[in-house]
Amino acid sequence: MLLLNKIDSIQKDFKAELSSAIKDSSKLNDLYNKYLGRKGLVSELFSELSKVDTTDKPAIGEKINLLRNNLQKSFDKTGSKKHKSKINSKIDLTLPGNYFPEGNIHPITKVINDISDIFKSIGFSIFSGDEVEDDFYNFEALNMPKHHPARDMQDTYYLNNDKLLRTHTSASQVHFMEENNPPIKIISPGRVYRNEDISVRSYCLFHQIEGLYVDKKVSFSDLKGVMEFFSKKYFGQDVKVRFRPSYFPFTEPSAEMDIYWGLNSESDYRITKGTGWLEILGCGMVDPEVFKSVKYDSSFTGYAFGIGIERIAMLKYGITDIRLLYEGDIRFLRQF
Repeated sequence: MLLLNKIDSIQKDFKAELSSAIKDSSKLNDLYNKYLGRKGLVSELFSELSKVDTTDKPAIGEKINLLRNNLQKSFDKTGSKKHKSKINSKIDLTLPGNYFPEGNIHPITKVINDISDIFKSIGFSIFSGDEVEDDFYNFEALNMPKHHPARDMQDTYYLNNDKLLRTHTSASQVHFMEENNPPIKIISPGRVYRNEDISVRSYCLFHQIEGLYVDKKVSFSDLKGVMEFFSKKYFGQDVKVRFRPSYFPFTEPSAEMDIYWGLNSESDYRITKGTGWLEILGCGMVDPEVFKSVKYDSSFTGYAFGIGIERIAMLKYGITDIRLLYEGDIRFLRQF
């Protein structure tokens, strides 16, 4: 066949040309491009293979592959001998290698990972939702119908009449409950948005981890036990905690949990307002109205909690200005 003859001819021509090209490195480069380049003779053989009868393609294709491999081996062998002394003359293997600095985990990411690991160790799974939500999931399903005064607690970024940037990750939990039956044991980490003035202690976006546990006979004492377990795991076995009555529209009864931070420095007095106690999360029993929104049977009970990540990060690492967490300053991030 014509193509087979061409394969043999290329093989013979290459051997002849290789002998003369060995003495000149520039000719070696030209030889490579002529035979093995993108538009070389071997590449043309593969193009012509598409026109061969189907029954003959496997055998001819195998011969072309063999030719290409042989040419490459011949070229590599010749090229390695040609350039060996040149390479060795330019590289001093006794010199130290280049320094490539390691990356750092952002403190917010580290706190999220550490807290998630604690809750995963006691059976919680992770579910993350979308940052753009419907009014229903962000408010109405969480016992905040239109014109409810609790909506004023969160100055919201609206995209249109129905779409908004979520103000808490509780909205993700509603999605999960719609698609899953109890028992449910999840945490929902993620970014949330509120239209707040940017200052040392507040920002227009921040991160939360919200948790939800729904089953038969879930009680407030179960909630307290899990919150105390988390506090001891994260802040140390000697940490003191307390619960204070509070109000959240989607939990009843509701509470805020404080840890005793101490009064060992001027900074401690400032961040605890002289009490030594610092609030780190809100929690409570899921309001029955929320269960009605997702059509859960009234026999189920559950608890929910929400942890502000930035506050925890600032406490743990002694960060005094929340804006540092978002500026991307490598000098700041290298500390972690």
